[in-house]
Amino acid sequence: MSTTSTKKGPLKILFLSSDTGGGHRASAEALANQFQRLYPGTTYDLLDIWSDIDSSWPYNSIKDAYKSMSASPWKWRTLYHVSNTAVYAKFADFHSYYMNEGMIREKIEEYNPDVVVSVHPTMNYIPLLSIRKVAEKFDKEIPFFTVVTDFGSGHCTWFNKDVDRMYLASEPIKAIAQKRGGVPDEKIVMSGLPIRYDFAAQADAMGDRTTDEGKEHQQKIREELNIDPNKKIILVMGGGEGVGSLSSIVNELYAKLRTQGVDATICVVCGRNEQLKGDLETRCWDTVVSQSLNSYASLKSRVVTKLLSAHASRSRRIQAALDRAAAKAAKGRDVAEVPGNVDVIPLGFVKNMAEYMVA
Repeated sequence: MSTTSTKKGPLKILFLSSDTGGGHRASAEALANQFQRLYPGTTYDLLDIWSDIDSSWPYNSIKDAYKSMSASPWKWRTLYHVSNTAVYAKFADFHSYYMNEGMIREKIEEYNPDVVVSVHPTMNYIPLLSIRKVAEKFDKEIPFFTVVTDFGSGHCTWFNKDVDRMYLASEPIKAIAQKRGGVPDEKIVMSGLPIRYDFAAQADAMGDRTTDEGKEHQQKIREELNIDPNKKIILVMGGGEGVGSLSSIVNELYAKLRTQGVDATICVVCGRNEQLKGDLETRCWDTVVSQSLNSYASLKSRVVTKLLSAHASRSRRIQAALDRAAAKAAKGRDVAEVPGNVDVIPLGFVKNMAEYMVA
């Protein structure tokens, strides 16, 4: 990141983020790590302007509301589309400025940063105004950058044309930034999404995974993670909050692998969803397989019965064709003579994701 500041030594960086999902914090920490590599001695802080100060409602409930809505897609979709309008954004900016700007500015003054980086869509308007006032008070330039952590599309609150630089990951996001936010081309940097340095380090260490050296490195990582090196590995992820149909997906995977005789390890990233992690740790997997087989048998029986009933008056030739079709459908669900040896490893909030991707 280039800045208008002339400071070349260690920096004091303030990241604006919130734990609404894991991607925002992960991006901030990835950027912080790179700053420290480029500017040794650099320090950084993460500030959630809605949770770390005594902000007003509804802003102080954003984090808790996210957890609730992420588990209910229709709520999330409704709020997203309602708030993703110019009218709503202007009202929210005006209201949040009137209710919270003074407190936000005082909090930022405590940090007295050299650089401010926003990695969250709700932190690009009021904080920028506060930063300009803080910079004037301390008589120094404080560059304000926005790093958009969305890839295919983005909420309108990401795009403030007055920031010093905006870092984007894709052409579709750039088009939205220019159309919705009026961000000038000279302020846009196409940079991709921030990722941890560990991913680059692991990629360099492994090289081509099909070579002997690559396979040897993969085996080494599996041993470090205490994963059976002789089994196939499936990585299942549901974001920082561990949401989505993870539980049922893992059940289906487990039952399919067991019944098809495939030895495998299923690593499930549950994020902050401690309840899911605990459920997976204590789940009776034999019961999962039995329920899956019973469910399939019941479904097959209903389908065949319906077909036979509907076509009872048809000829024996048609009846035989129906029987063959039903038998063919059932064949794909035959249980292997030797069931697969399948392990399920529930993981919490994973910081060494690069290693799991290698494994």
